[in-house]
Amino acid sequence: MHQRVLITGFEPFGGEAVNPSAQVLAQLAPWRPAGDASLVVQLLPCVFGQAIAVLEQALRREQPQLVIALGQAASRDEVTVERVAINIDDARIPDNAGAQPIDLPVVPGGPAAYFSSLPIKAIVVALQQAGIPASVSQTAGTFVCNHVFYGLAHALATRHTGVRGGFIHLPCLPQQTAALGPRPGMPLVTMVQAVQIAVQVSLRTSVDLRTGGGTID
Repeated sequence: MHQRVLITGFEPFGGEAVNPSAQVLAQLAPWRPAGDASLVVQLLPCVFGQAIAVLEQALRREQPQLVIALGQAASRDEVTVERVAINIDDARIPDNAGAQPIDLPVVPGGPAAYFSSLPIKAIVVALQQAGIPASVSQTAGTFVCNHVFYGLAHALATRHTGVRGGFIHLPCLPQQTAALGPRPGMPLVTMVQAVQIAVQVSLRTSVDLRTGGGTID
């Protein structure tokens, strides 16, 4: 059965000139997963509310069976596969439209949280086996990344049932680390490979691995 895959990323934010998730989208656009699958990409604005609206338009237009949303996590030096999205917006900095919601729900009346429906541990194991630093993350933050992750999960639970989806955070690019001081970084080619692996693992894995991926702090 043909499967359509939607990958999303974000425009730059916080005064930066690039966002690795947008760079990965550009590289992935011509790529075709193995087997009977096709891939489409969608760039999202780093704006509360508007990002979910653009995502919803893409879901309706593309009718994917699998959705992987990407974002930048500047403080991380691994590809981190997110486990849970929480129903809160609590912005430390303004978004690209100048909005800075504090302690507001992503979806009023929605559940407190949603778990990813991606095979998160199988993805992490596959990335590690490919030599790519990766781990399960227990928090997607409270900025627009978590906003989109929760909005995606809510849409899949209520309007696009049967579709699987989740969120993956990427480190900064090397040029960002050079411009902004000592920060973790990862080459673009490695991040592209990581997302390709995540897509292939997600397409072929219906039941996730039962292996340790938690933390003690």
